[in-house]
Amino acid sequence: MFSGSYTALVSPFQRDALDDASYVRLIEHQIRGGITGIVPVGTTGESPTVTHEEHLTLVRRAVEIARGRCQVVAGAGSNSTRKSIELAQACEKLGADALLLVAPYYNKPTQEGLYRHFRAVAESTCLPIMLYSVPSRTVVEIGVETVRRLAADCPNVRSIKEAGGTPERVSALRQQLPPDFAILSGDDSLTLPFLAVGAVGVVSVASNLLPAEVTALVKHFLAGRPADSLALHERYYQFFKDIFAEPNPVPIKQALVWCGIIESPEVRGPLCPLAEGTSAQLRALLQRLALLPAEAA
Repeated sequence: MFSGSYTALVSPFQRDALDDASYVRLIEHQIRGGITGIVPVGTTGESPTVTHEEHLTLVRRAVEIARGRCQVVAGAGSNSTRKSIELAQACEKLGADALLLVAPYYNKPTQEGLYRHFRAVAESTCLPIMLYSVPSRTVVEIGVETVRRLAADCPNVRSIKEAGGTPERVSALRQQLPPDFAILSGDDSLTLPFLAVGAVGVVSVASNLLPAEVTALVKHFLAGRPADSLALHERYYQFFKDIFAEPNPVPIKQALVWCGIIESPEVRGPLCPLAEGTSAQLRALLQRLALLPAEAA
């Protein structure tokens, strides 16, 4: 089921509370852009700093707002196996279509520990599962052999989001995994190279703002039009890089505010607002790309 373009949604806040009106606008923006699916409460959704109740509210509202018009792949990752199982089962009851499970962070589990963690969560739910390897945030990488074991032993482990990897790692995964196991880019600037060696889509931060453009980039490549995909990659490459100039999701939230999609760039501590220099650089780039509304330009 995992192929195409997925948006790792930001979680809009105002005065330290969830901003539902902004969340509705953000999700409707995704659907108008033709996105395949939305991913509430992943890393981009500030999952480590939302409460358990807020986490479930964000998933529930994503399901309600989407109304079956796109997939909802709910973040259910944790560095606690017990907590991840609880989240997975709750998200299934809320109507999510699938789950995103990040590698446990801070604990630094061995590959055997990772295998046991993901297998325990997979056995607790009927939902399809997308693994999420992001060693820059979790310290540990989900090894190729560990992914192979999980794909062989857990019928609902069907995909992996590769963030901070390399085309070589995608090739290694592709060699070890069944043809229908979906590899997705987790880094916007690497989506095109990953597609070239066997990935079938992206879980994107940039598509919070550019769902139609990210969707087109993936669709062109999968339809055999790599030149059209390359043109979009080249046009938006600097944006793909600049939204990570400071910790995600700080830059993309500010861009969404300037473009009128969410009300506030507020993030939860220990994250903090965009630095003045980074802000000026990002705003200038949005102006060059003609992404700002006329009144904001």
